[in-house]
Amino acid sequence: MSAPQSGPLSGSSPSATPDPLRDPWIAPMRRALGEAARATGTGDVPVGAVVLSADGTVLGTGHNEREATGDPTAHAEVLALRAAARATGEWRLTGATLVVTLEPCTMCAGAIVLSRVDRVVYGARDAKAGAVGSLWDVVRDRRLNHRPEVITGVLENECAERLTAFFRDR
Repeated sequence: MSAPQSGPLSGSSPSATPDPLRDPWIAPMRRALGEAARATGTGDVPVGAVVLSADGTVLGTGHNEREATGDPTAHAEVLALRAAARATGEWRLTGATLVVTLEPCTMCAGAIVLSRVDRVVYGARDAKAGAVGSLWDVVRDRRLNHRPEVITGVLENECAERLTAFFRDR
């Protein structure tokens, strides 16, 4: 599975020290941040997610819609995974990458494992509810039958600032 290409169009800065682990995911994270912005219009927490195929094609997107729909499961990750499954016609999203602005919670981490995505890329850590390394580490639990690769801290400051501003304004 190849990562999306980085470079001037991906949003990486030529003056910044290159980070081969995170730089390829800058453009998809910016897309996820765009999704997150859509959530604030309904009073939802601004979290956005994008599911990419192995070749970098967008399979699905989502943003939090719990307030908008009254659905407690309408997290950005779950909605993006559902859209990707519809697009592929498969519940197994083998080869796919989930890019999300905030570390997934336990519900979303479970959905990630069950959907068989190959990789999770997230921006901001969630010390209160994060289940991909902060509070729990569901996706890397050796007792489970699938453990995706995890890449953290992609555009972490931008992702965290969006959340901080949302809660500050509330």
